[in-house]
Amino acid sequence: MSILKIIEYGTPSLREKSKEVIKVSKKIKNLVSDMLETMYHANGVGLAAPQVGQNLRIFVVDVSDPKGPIDPIVFINPKIIKKSGAINSYEGCLSFPQAYTNVRRYKNVMVKALDINGRPFVKEARDGILLARAIQHEFDHLDGKLFIDHCRNRFEANNVLAKYNLPPVEEDRLIDEQFLEDEIVEYEKNHPEEVEKLKKEIEESENSKQ
Repeated sequence: MSILKIIEYGTPSLREKSKEVIKVSKKIKNLVSDMLETMYHANGVGLAAPQVGQNLRIFVVDVSDPKGPIDPIVFINPKIIKKSGAINSYEGCLSFPQAYTNVRRYKNVMVKALDINGRPFVKEARDGILLARAIQHEFDHLDGKLFIDHCRNRFEANNVLAKYNLPPVEEDRLIDEQFLEDEIVEYEKNHPEEVEKLKKEIEESENSKQ
């Protein structure tokens, strides 16, 4: 296994749509092994093939407790077949070192894909858990989309990007998700304690990076 170079935001290839895997060959399995090694080395919870210069429809995720055994999930040629609900997600990305911002995500997702042995499976993640958000985040990479395309406040996102010397949000790539935003705002209005909890978590996260 090898640790691969992670491509940073601003590299044109991150905006390319990836190709489907024709066969889960030994070469593909080796790539997956290298991706997992790279993800763990970078302390990430997900990594997509385009982030390591391979425009193939593959991503890996591991949302297990860092103190426990690893539990990777491999998604090859994934397709999101169901999504519902809305949630605010405070996200970063290995291609955006240290930069985090609030984005819109679906609360529930169901995805079908092939595993490392080429066998089909279906995975469902509900209630906005980390797995649900990670699946959406990594799936986006396969279509040349990035988490900042879902940002709730582009001015806030641009301030964060500038802080870490990254290019600003590409306005023409922002995704119109007013229906998700409306649902998130309504939830936040009715659950102020959750909003306050998230603010504290963000503050703690930002302090730990200083």
